[in-house]
Amino acid sequence: MGYLLAESTRLDEWATFAAEGLGLHVDRPTSRVVACRIDAHQRRLIIREGNAEDVIAIGWQLDDEAALELAIARLSARGIGVQEGSAEEAILRGVDRFWFFAGPKKLRTELFTHAVLSDLPLRMKASGFVTGDAGMGHVAVTTRQPEVMQAFWKAVFDARLSDQIEDKIDGLNLDFAFLRFNERHHSFAIASTRGIRVNPLRTQIHHLNLQCASLDDVTQAYLRCRTAGYSIANAIGQHPNDRELSFYVETPSGFEIELGWNPIVVDEHTWHPATYQSISLWGHRPENLSLRARLGRFRRGLASLMRPEFTVQGEQS
Repeated sequence: MGYLLAESTRLDEWATFAAEGLGLHVDRPTSRVVACRIDAHQRRLIIREGNAEDVIAIGWQLDDEAALELAIARLSARGIGVQEGSAEEAILRGVDRFWFFAGPKKLRTELFTHAVLSDLPLRMKASGFVTGDAGMGHVAVTTRQPEVMQAFWKAVFDARLSDQIEDKIDGLNLDFAFLRFNERHHSFAIASTRGIRVNPLRTQIHHLNLQCASLDDVTQAYLRCRTAGYSIANAIGQHPNDRELSFYVETPSGFEIELGWNPIVVDEHTWHPATYQSISLWGHRPENLSLRARLGRFRRGLASLMRPEFTVQGEQS
C-alpha cells in the first residue's frame, strides 16, 4: 500500500488530528490540502478539500514497470478499463505517474511504481513508523461480495490468504479474511456479515492501519487522542492472528485509523492459514457504539439490501 487519499471539508480538524493526535508529520502545501508523511515518501495520507468525507482513492506501489504492465494486462483481459492520471493528480499524490481504475465497491484503485521522496526531516510526535518493502500499512473494507472481492485481489495482484476470523460483534455474525502481498501479515482485510449480506458502514473503508515503531508510540497516541476528546472506536487490545497491539480512533471524516505495534512478519516458506474465533485476544473494547450509532448502522445495513454492490470479477472472462 502506497498512499490513501480522502476528501473532507474539515481540513483544519484533520491537520490537528493527524499531527497532535496520531503524531504524524503534517504539511499544508495549499489551503485545500493536508499532506501527511510518516517516512521518506513525500505523501502517504492525503486529505483534499471536498464533500465526500470519505476515502476516494487508494494507491498501490508495484515493484517495477514489468509488474505494472502485467497488472494492467490482467485488468484489461477482464474488461476493466485502466487510465493514466494527470500530472496535477500525480503531484497531489506524491508520485511520478499513476494509473487508475474502478475497483470493488467503485473505490478508485490506483497503481504506481515510483514515489516522490523527501529528504526534509520529519516533524512527528511519533518516533517512527514501519514501512519499507511492506508498504504504508493496511486497509479494512466491508463488502456484501467477499468471495468476489477475494478472487479479484488473488487473481490480479497475487494476494495470499494469511488467515480468517469468525466473530459476533454488536449482534452481527461476521467473517474476516486477511490478504497479504508481501511480508506484512495483511495489507487488505475484508469483513462481511454471515447469512444475509448487509453493509452497515457509510464509508468506503472501515479503517486504515499504520504500524508504529514502538509500543510507546501507540500508548502515547492513545493518551493524546483521549485527552483531546477524539472518539475512541476501540480501546487498546491485541488481535489473535497477527498479534498486533493497537487501538482505533475515529477520524474527522468518520472512518477509523488503527495505530498498532509489533505484528507478526510472515515467512512465506512456513506460513499456514488458520481460522480464529475472536477478533481480539484481549481489549479492543468498543467505545463509540451508542444507541444512535447502532440505529444508524442498522438503517444503513437495511438500505444496502436495496442496491447492488459494484463488483470487479476476479476470474478472467
